Amino acid sequence: MAGGGVVSYHGMKADQYGGKVTVFVVMACIVAASGGLLFGYDIGISGGVTAMDDFLIKFFPHVYRNKHSNDLHESHYCKYDDQGLQLFTSSLYLAGLVATFFASYTTRLLGRKVSMLIAGLAFLAGSIFNAAAVNLAMLIIGRLLLGAGVGFANQSVPLYLSEMAPARLRGGLNIMFQLATTIGILAASLINYGTAKVHPWGWRLSLGLAAVPAVLLTLGGLFCPETPNSLIERGKTEQGRHILTRIRGTDDVNAEYDDMVEASEIAQRVKHPFRNLLQKRNRPQLVMAIAIPFFQQVTGINAVMFYIPVLFNTIGFSTNASLYSAVITGAVNVVATLVSLGVVDKWGRRVLFLQGGMQMLISQVIIGIILALKFSGTNELSKGEAMAIVILVCIYVAAFAWSWGPLGWLVPSEIFPIETRSAGMAITVCVNLIFTFVIAQAFLTILCHFEYGIFLFFAGWVVIMTVFIALFLPETKGVPIEEMIYVWRQHWFWKRIVPADDLPVHGEKPKVAD
Repeated sequence: MAGGGVVSYHGMKADQYGGKVTVFVVMACIVAASGGLLFGYDIGISGGVTAMDDFLIKFFPHVYRNKHSNDLHESHYCKYDDQGLQLFTSSLYLAGLVATFFASYTTRLLGRKVSMLIAGLAFLAGSIFNAAAVNLAMLIIGRLLLGAGVGFANQSVPLYLSEMAPARLRGGLNIMFQLATTIGILAASLINYGTAKVHPWGWRLSLGLAAVPAVLLTLGGLFCPETPNSLIERGKTEQGRHILTRIRGTDDVNAEYDDMVEASEIAQRVKHPFRNLLQKRNRPQLVMAIAIPFFQQVTGINAVMFYIPVLFNTIGFSTNASLYSAVITGAVNVVATLVSLGVVDKWGRRVLFLQGGMQMLISQVIIGIILALKFSGTNELSKGEAMAIVILVCIYVAAFAWSWGPLGWLVPSEIFPIETRSAGMAITVCVNLIFTFVIAQAFLTILCHFEYGIFLFFAGWVVIMTVFIALFLPETKGVPIEEMIYVWRQHWFWKRIVPADDLPVHGEKPKVAD
């Protein structure tokens, strides 16, 4: 298949990298990945809270009335169609979009660790505001603070994980961020299921418990070391070498250290990293940094994860059954991410991307067909039909969770050279949050107008993005970050664009193994 060649690096310094997976690096990565808990918790908590009657009565009484209306001519698909309610969910991602540009400079100039600490503090402040909210303005301010945390965490954590991990295990350790995200979603679903029975302040408990992972990230981040790449990039070469020996568990780090220093020297000559992204040698990475997060959102996953209790309630489930179904899909999400964690560095990125795309496509089309034939919008599904929908949603969520979910963050974090890495990750997070905001703000309205067709709409995008991956994404499994340029030079399409006249980093050309 196009782009499927695997690059091997015989004779390069990558073969001379020493070290092993140490407890030190694993623990540092676990603490860093807790940033994913915050991201996941905020994804999962909003849908359950917006389905709670106590929350709707206080902030959106007209939605509460629509929800319990007995008007037989009013479509169930339109019960939650309210811009203010959608703003409660989407405002977080709008703030994250703005914050990610500040986070790019903080991550580059002050380090990955400082950005993670800022994320933890912003999340903590946001959770306090939300739990204490007495009006919609206070609620939105809390969500904006949470959004700032998302911008800083999503910018810094994937970079931190990619730079701390040995090349051969970079995929698995990086996916810990996505695993933590899915655990956060599951935890939010479980908490919503419990707090829905606590009247009238259960929603406050749901929103306020975001402080727990915020404290974990903040306190844990204080004890995490900075990455050696970041230290060397900022001129702290000896400190960077010391950290490298600690995380690799050996003094034999000369080859990897030399690569980092050489990459850093190149980076120092780049005064405008965002402008540098436009150079031809960075064209493939820039395209991937835009296309992958865009496609990740138009799978429709966040429409499901944000609003899954609302979605199930829309098609006839009770509030309790909707929250319970959200717990089931959240558990599937975690298990499927564990699958990805175990196979991403064995099978590679492309296999998971392509298989996940096909599985999502099939499940979405079948859901759309069932709803088109069995649910007109004013009646209810039978128990068997409702169970089929839950199973198909689980199949869809599983496919995303071992493919586009973790890989949407892993691949962009590993393909950029150090001089544009922070800027490239900022573009990735920016595009992700733009379309996350659009989906969150528009989904309930689109659901009202498209009805069952919303699933077919997302399925069409899944077809496009699967073809894109098949044609244009080379395999990056096991390739050292500092030597990723050779992957693009060997790809059937990108080799026409990436200039080959740059001097090879180590004076040798990689061999290509099909």
